[in-house]
Amino acid sequence: TYQPSREAVPHRLCPPDCFWMGSALAERSHALLKMTGIKRLFDQNRVHFAFEISLMFKGAFALAEIATSIFAYVVTTQFLLDLARVITRTELTEDPRDFVANYLLDAAQGLSVSSQHFTAFYLFNHGVVKFWLIIGLWQKKLGYYPAAIAVFGLFILYQLYRYSFAHSLLLLLITALDVAVIGLTWFEYQHLRHILPNGLK
Repeated sequence: TYQPSREAVPHRLCPPDCFWMGSALAERSHALLKMTGIKRLFDQNRVHFAFEISLMFKGAFALAEIATSIFAYVVTTQFLLDLARVITRTELTEDPRDFVANYLLDAAQGLSVSSQHFTAFYLFNHGVVKFWLIIGLWQKKLGYYPAAIAVFGLFILYQLYRYSFAHSLLLLLITALDVAVIGLTWFEYQHLRHILPNGLK
């Protein structure tokens, strides 16, 4: 069989280093793809870590809400007022204009039995629902992710409504945490949809 010599092939079709250049380009492309994959995996791991940390905070806060709701329902308004006076006495003696101490004392003085029971009811339900959702998220059950995003979104709307006339710094902090958790939940949900297409039942 006739095989043309290297000299018979036009130089523009087969430069001397074409095979070496092709191999180097392939190796470089492979290395770039590998680095991209490692970076993507590292980013996903960071998001997953932040997501789990936020769930721990939300879980602890949900348990604190449940405990606070039980406490608020059991004790009397007079007990809460006396407790606020004991807590703020030292601060108000040193600085009568202390913002936190005055805010706490005013809140205790303006607390009625009906508002106390409503607060206890809201905190209890808020804590139980959040803790139930967090358990499902921690177990990576896909159905819980859209539900958690929707419920946390409703909580945010209600908290902003409450802030419009209560101007509570605590409400802003809770809302900021809920916004961060919604974002992390969405990213985690998109990631799990690829590795768990059917979800965990």
